[in-house]
Amino acid sequence: MAPIKLLIHAPTAEALKRAQNNARNLLKLEGDAVVEIVVNGPAVAAAIDIKDETVLPLLVLCRNSLNGQQLSAPEGLRVVPAAVQYLARQQAQGWAYMRA
Repeated sequence: MAPIKLLIHAPTAEALKRAQNNARNLLKLEGDAVVEIVVNGPAVAAAIDIKDETVLPLLVLCRNSLNGQQLSAPEGLRVVPAAVQYLARQQAQGWAYMRA
């Protein structure tokens, strides 16, 4: 069976906490799953403070949200131009979507 490819959308700080837990739980059960936590809106401020080395590689931050809040992503965090575009394109390529 093909590995699960899951986008977890986190637009708020509370959703970002849930998304991290959801990702950890899925990866415990499905070790070959590919999970991305797509962060936009107010959640980007919380995301740039994450230090958990297991979560950092899963994060995908929205540049529009960062710019709108005058924030910068730390070196090494993945940033896409717009979360909405990224979510739509990934889903068109077969990724599952979940809002945290």
